[in-house]
Amino acid sequence: MEAHFRNFFRVYLDLERGYENTGNLRLTLLSFSDSYVKLIREGFERIISDDSFGPAEYEGLTDIEFPDRETLHAYLRDMFDYLFNGAPEQPMPPGY
Repeated sequence: MEAHFRNFFRVYLDLERGYENTGNLRLTLLSFSDSYVKLIREGFERIISDDSFGPAEYEGLTDIEFPDRETLHAYLRDMFDYLFNGAPEQPMPPGY
């Protein structure tokens, strides 16, 4: 996993900030360079399609637990749609 992508999760989707729903995450991401936004988009695409990326890996990045791979991947797809496809609301991890 690319370092900038890993850091995006650690900074913006970790236990402390992952449950914030200010509506600013998309704006924050899009304020970065196009190359950074592309890197984050491609990183999301990789982990969504990666069957080996599961709850343990996500928890290692963010300290947020998911009950199973299906719930995690649904959340990641929803986050992708929020960040890159104009979905109206930022999804929340379990337990919100």
